[in-house]
Amino acid sequence: MSDAKTVAIVGAGPVGSLAALYFANDGWNVTLYDLRNDPRLERTPGSTASPGKSINLALSHRGIEGLKGASTRLSRMITNNVVPVYGRMIHDKKGRQESQAYDVHGQHINAVDRGWLNWALLDEADERPNVELKFGHRLLQCDFDARMVKFITKDGEVEVNVDLVVGADGAHSTVRSQLMRVAKVDFEQKYIDALWCEISIPPHVTEDGKEEYPLDPNHLHIWPRKTFMLMSLANIGDDKSFTGTLFMPQSNFDDITYPQDVLDFFNTYFPDVIPLIGEEYLVKQFFNNHKGSLVSIKCTPYHYLDRCVLIGDAAHAMVPFYGQGMNCGFEDVQQLFMHMKANNAVSSALENYTLVRRQDLFAISDLAMANYVEMRSSVTSKMYLARKHTEEFLYKHFPGLGIRTLYNMISFSSVPYHIALKRSIRQGKLFRGACFGIGLGIMGVAAYGVLRFKKAWHGWLWSS
Repeated sequence: MSDAKTVAIVGAGPVGSLAALYFANDGWNVTLYDLRNDPRLERTPGSTASPGKSINLALSHRGIEGLKGASTRLSRMITNNVVPVYGRMIHDKKGRQESQAYDVHGQHINAVDRGWLNWALLDEADERPNVELKFGHRLLQCDFDARMVKFITKDGEVEVNVDLVVGADGAHSTVRSQLMRVAKVDFEQKYIDALWCEISIPPHVTEDGKEEYPLDPNHLHIWPRKTFMLMSLANIGDDKSFTGTLFMPQSNFDDITYPQDVLDFFNTYFPDVIPLIGEEYLVKQFFNNHKGSLVSIKCTPYHYLDRCVLIGDAAHAMVPFYGQGMNCGFEDVQQLFMHMKANNAVSSALENYTLVRRQDLFAISDLAMANYVEMRSSVTSKMYLARKHTEEFLYKHFPGLGIRTLYNMISFSSVPYHIALKRSIRQGKLFRGACFGIGLGIMGVAAYGVLRFKKAWHGWLWSS
């Protein structure tokens, strides 16, 4: 890769920071820019948890493979500071709990603190001699043809000449907006009819004053209620709390206007949650905590000549219900460099990245949207559970058939997202066909039995 050696990466979140490591490993001179101040200034020395109670990220196979591509040592360090999550814990309205394992072989996803992970990646980037970190830089303009980017800082405007611009600046990406001025970018933005509100569950304090997790920390806890749901993950570190998130249509939020409304609502739908939080703290959080919207963004292409490429949420913001946003972003970086190593020209590498990656990014965005329905409703469906158990049985006892649950293919393999989706659709047709065949068989046996009974009955009547 000798025709482009300076890269400006806009966005120093986890995906942008990982991209900086890949480019540095490949010999590029890297500058990593971010609008924020350095987030590491907020940390407490030795802590593995960031300030606040933002819900943890789910790190799974694709994300771990992306980390390994930058540094196996870094990957080990990160995976040693996670909480393993082996499945979903479903809570019904009576407070009963049912565990649904993610994998029949015990594979698990990993809950990792968002801020701490970002710190770890930035620390690693800071150690590279060919990486420079610049915070407090807001992108104003990209002149891709002139290979120039312009930022504004507290000291004024700054112009920088670079060979390549990488947009890792999130769902509302400025780099993407600049790309759309020079490239024919198809763009789709869709908000779902739900808002989210964080609800913290404090640690349980024992009689001897020790703090314990109030729920099983090795499960993603879900309270599915058809059109809305509450979910919660354990926080990492000494604080044995959980961070929950209520996902619900705005109309439901609008109907809750008084403290008693909150308590009535939770008593009706989440009665086992109130004792864990306390009435006063629950009401305070419900009214004071931010109510955020959820957006899904698709676009294509992700590049412009050899001058610009989009990764992470800048290319594919998705709703959080498959836990793949960060994992997909890390895989973006890995896939991008797979193409860069296979092509001598940067322009060819970026073009192939768009062509190959597009179908996977569209697929996982759709799957994330569909998984909202699964998590809030389908997880209690008998048909859903029957198919899940059937696929898991076949995967465990007859692995040669190649049948796996969709969740397993997405979270515990590198099977391309669009192929995993196709396989799942095909398996669904087979399952429904088998159910239909079994149903017909049962009906046929029943009909034959009725005919035999009638014949015997009439024979008995006439003989007597």
